[in-house]
Amino acid sequence: MRRTRILTTVLALAAGLLAGTPSALAAPAAPEVSISADSYTWKNARIDGGGFVPGIVFNRKEKNLAYARTDIGGAYRWQQASKTWTPLLDSVGWDDWGHTGVVSLASDSVDPDKVYAAVGTYTNNWDPTNGAVMRSSDRGASWQKADLPFKLGGNMPGRGMGERLAVDPNRNSVLYLGAPSGEGLWRSTDSGASWSQVTDFPNVGNYVQDPSDTSGYASDNQGIVWVTFDESTGTSGSATKTIYVGVADKDNAVYRSTDAGATWSRVAGQPTGYLAHKGVLDAANGYLYLAYSDKGGPYDGGKGRLWRYATASGTWTDISPVAEADTYYGFAGLTVDRQKPGTVMATAYSSWWPDTQIFRSTDSGGTWTKAWDYTSYPSRANRYTMDVSSSPWLTWGANPSPPEETPKLGWMTEALEIDPFDSNRMMYGTGATIYGTEDLTKWDSGSRFTIRPMVQGLEETAVNDLASPPSGAPLLSALGDIGGFRHTDLTKVPSMMFTQPNFTTTTSLDYAESSPNTVVRVGNLDSGPHIAFSTDNGANWFAGTDPSGVSGGGTVAAAADGSRFVWSPAGTGVQYATGFGNSWQASSGIPAGAIVESDRVDPTTFYGFKSGKFYVSSDGGATFTASSAAGLPSGDSVRFKALPGVKGEVWLAGGAPDGAYGLWHSTDGGASFTKLSNVEQADAVGFGKAAPGASYQTLYVSAKIAGVRGIFRSTDKGATWTRVNDDAHQWGWTGAAITGDPRVYGRVYVATNGRGVIYGETADGGSTDPDPDPDPDPDPTPTGACAVTYKVTNQWSGGFQADVQLSNTGSAAWSGWSLGWSFADGQRITQVWNAEHTQSGSAVSARNVGWNGSVAAGSSVSFGFTGSWSGTNAEPAAFKLGEQTCTVS
Repeated sequence: MRRTRILTTVLALAAGLLAGTPSALAAPAAPEVSISADSYTWKNARIDGGGFVPGIVFNRKEKNLAYARTDIGGAYRWQQASKTWTPLLDSVGWDDWGHTGVVSLASDSVDPDKVYAAVGTYTNNWDPTNGAVMRSSDRGASWQKADLPFKLGGNMPGRGMGERLAVDPNRNSVLYLGAPSGEGLWRSTDSGASWSQVTDFPNVGNYVQDPSDTSGYASDNQGIVWVTFDESTGTSGSATKTIYVGVADKDNAVYRSTDAGATWSRVAGQPTGYLAHKGVLDAANGYLYLAYSDKGGPYDGGKGRLWRYATASGTWTDISPVAEADTYYGFAGLTVDRQKPGTVMATAYSSWWPDTQIFRSTDSGGTWTKAWDYTSYPSRANRYTMDVSSSPWLTWGANPSPPEETPKLGWMTEALEIDPFDSNRMMYGTGATIYGTEDLTKWDSGSRFTIRPMVQGLEETAVNDLASPPSGAPLLSALGDIGGFRHTDLTKVPSMMFTQPNFTTTTSLDYAESSPNTVVRVGNLDSGPHIAFSTDNGANWFAGTDPSGVSGGGTVAAAADGSRFVWSPAGTGVQYATGFGNSWQASSGIPAGAIVESDRVDPTTFYGFKSGKFYVSSDGGATFTASSAAGLPSGDSVRFKALPGVKGEVWLAGGAPDGAYGLWHSTDGGASFTKLSNVEQADAVGFGKAAPGASYQTLYVSAKIAGVRGIFRSTDKGATWTRVNDDAHQWGWTGAAITGDPRVYGRVYVATNGRGVIYGETADGGSTDPDPDPDPDPDPTPTGACAVTYKVTNQWSGGFQADVQLSNTGSAAWSGWSLGWSFADGQRITQVWNAEHTQSGSAVSARNVGWNGSVAAGSSVSFGFTGSWSGTNAEPAAFKLGEQTCTVS
């Protein structure tokens, strides 16, 4: 789901993300910074999914090439060998954070190496940048960008319709893009490098979800919503003549050109009163299928229809599987089986209760069967079984009454695709994951097919807060939409999110520094308490009691010994309580909406911040006094933390480009603050284990230092800084939270707004494997032939990025692999993803990580890295798999 993310995360971003010129302050001393001087490995703390997947796209030419798009978390490519997803837009940086929202995606069926993504998160002023079309000629390993003169809305209403971006299947230099906001239809004739409006297209759309919404979110014109080519009307190298376009206009939803886009007209005889969410063409049978809803989605929709248009005769046929009076949902997910023309499937995307529905026809919509049906209400019979053992939290810990079941088949099911090369494989997106099956045709034989999550590697949570206690679980998270998790093993999916209660969004959490088994979290819930407590380090929870007036989670702080709590909820003022929050009292001297934190040593000391003022309480939160500290940021885009182990030491990050902005340090309990001159901007600060030989805890910040945005580390109290991420690993906006691990030097956890919890580990410090194998194979040596493709995908002064594909060309499967090579020009690897590596001089060895060690005969596995170079950057001439020399291409 994504409801809360719109109203909480985004509105907070709007106040603090308008990156621009540094604030007008006294000229800082020259900062000491080492850019990308450390070798870090970056991974996700596994959750698997967690957000809405509105689009899945299979390439029509190459088997097993598929992509998924998310509304705020970027795009992904399917890796068949490991059955995982690889993120493709982690290089999107802070200033362009909106480009992590993907409104549409297109894979080129002429040249499968080419892929395109239309990016931009909001069409209103929440997103300060215009949209763009990203183009890649290496399957998303690297990108070029064409900026557009208007915004795109990957997280706007109607984002499940599509695809709005399409490549001509006969002349692949031609692309079309449907725009929102009355901007019309756009075309590129140079493979996405430049775009111009199709001025002759007659309708820019007129449907808005809520014209009265003054924010511009629900009142935007949803515009042109899909483009579909009839490939049978063109020949290779010549532009396809017939093109269909869907428009957000209930009376004029479908347009067509029969002269390769020169002229356009409304398709005659079409149904009215609905929006066409999808238009999918079965060229073999000459049918255009259309899924209609009375609303734009992805949440709403009360009525819907399915129609079939015969492209040769112009005949329209209502093929809806149920009578209009029996629908309480709209149709959206729509796909055809390219191996079995006449097989078509559709979803009831907005059937929230008791479950979504999937329909299937094998006679071009003449008759239909359902994924589930009632036997005798409320009992139901399912054609499928669900196996969520890989993501057990998808049950939500629920125990619903029939006809509801858990796990649900899904909700917001706007993406549905049958693999064009395999009738048995289907994937569909939901509000929380990607589900799929590999035995779909059992549907037709009457036996049950199995649905499983097909989402590993796709991490799509918005992270509001993070904590890494000194004992117990290494990571606790506060997340949008799915609450949060306790990670006892970063490499494994936790069995369940926080429950009892289940917050739709957790806004803040804290633990008692000297008693880490005591944990508190606060969040949003439609009905019920907004605070919960744990006495076993977050493994189990019980609800607290809300004071009067609470409407949302806000921020919360636990006393250092867990004896009391201070809570600043939405809807009322700051409160304090002894014990576990059964009796709250109003704090005095501090304004409502203040951010609150606790001193990590003194259990009676708490801190607050609001509108440029720092507040201190020395009586357990009963009364606060405003500090005389001046020069702090005037707005509320601020995050601060007290240092563990030292009373009264506070670090504060935040600000905005038009005022004070940076990192401040106090050693006197907030009575005064000193601004660090070598940090231009900072948005989150955290602490981790001290470096070997250092006495002060390691500082981590999401900041701008020496003109560079990134994740930085200091081992000397902020005197010098090292950037620990690189340009390939930026993850858009990272300002919500950051924390080091108090037990592992160098490990840092980074909150993203759509890419989940990222954690990095340094080769200079702690373990790079949070769950090391107690008896690892030191050198996997698979037998049989192998082939390697090595490609430099990006190169800049002193640095480069490369992708390596290792193929099993033998006859036996591998259960592990280790690939070796030598660099001829002194190159050094700095970071690796999807592999582990060692380097001694010029010799490099890369080996599998746990999940990609199995490589079937005829399959391949890929990994990538960034490195440094000088002089020349020649590609390695030879590769060895153990003692086996691989073919190089």
